[in-house]
Amino acid sequence: MQVPEGKKIYFSSDNHLGAPTAEASKPRELKFISWLDEVKKDAAAIFLLGDLFDFWFEYKTVVPKGFVRVLGKLAEIKDSGIPIHFFVGNHDLWMHGYFEKELNIPVYHNPKEFEFNNKRFFVGHGDGKGPGDKGYKRMKKVFINPFSRWLFRWLHPDIGVRLAQHLSVKNKLISGDEDKQFLGDENEWLAQYAKRKLETKHYDYFVFGHRHLPMEIKVGDHSTYFNLGDWINHYTYGVFDGNTFELKEFTL
Repeated sequence: MQVPEGKKIYFSSDNHLGAPTAEASKPRELKFISWLDEVKKDAAAIFLLGDLFDFWFEYKTVVPKGFVRVLGKLAEIKDSGIPIHFFVGNHDLWMHGYFEKELNIPVYHNPKEFEFNNKRFFVGHGDGKGPGDKGYKRMKKVFINPFSRWLFRWLHPDIGVRLAQHLSVKNKLISGDEDKQFLGDENEWLAQYAKRKLETKHYDYFVFGHRHLPMEIKVGDHSTYFNLGDWINHYTYGVFDGNTFELKEFTL
C-alpha cells in the first residue's frame, strides 16, 4: 500500500477502558475519542493493537455494557472510508464477530505483516511473545481453548463479566501484566522476539503494545522495535508519515 501524499497511518494500544471502574475510565475514553477526532483528519488507516477494553467477551447475543461513545466513533470513522484494523490483546481476546459485523472492522488474533511505501511492518499486541512469561503462556492456552470459551459462555453475563473484571485487575498471571519498569534494550523480551524474527526475514518496523511503556529500540541495522505505550499513564501513539515512524504524546 502506498500512503497518499499528506496522509498518515496511526497506531494505538492499551486503553483498558472500564478499568479500574467504568466511571474512572470515562475521562480516558473521552480523551481517546478526541484523539480519534484529531487523527481522522489525515489518517490513511488506523491500527488498534489490543486491550482497547480491560475485559471483552462476546456471548452469542450479548456484548459487555458500555463503551458506546468509542464504538460509535469507530463506526463513524470506518463508515467515512478510513480503514481500521484491530488486533486483540490479552484483555479483549474473546472477540468473535461483533467488530466485523457491526463495525466492518477486521479483527486479527495473531501478529500480521503489512507493507507501506516499501517499508515492511510486523504488527501485533505482543502478549506471549519472546522468552519468559511461561505462566501466562500456559494460561493463554486455556483462555483460547474453544471448550473453555464454551464453558464461560454458560455463566450469566452479570456473573461472568464481574468475575473476569475482578481477575483482570487483581491477578497478574491472568492478565499477563509484566513489571512496568524498562528492562533495558538487551532484556526487553519483545525486542528479543523481533531480533529472532529478523533471522528469517527483514522488517523495517516492529510495532507492538502490551508493555505499557513507550519505547524505541534498534534491533538491526535497518530495523526498529517500537512499543506504543498506553492510554493510562502515557497517552502515546505511533504515526507513520510515509517515510518515518515516530512515537508521539497526545495532549488536549
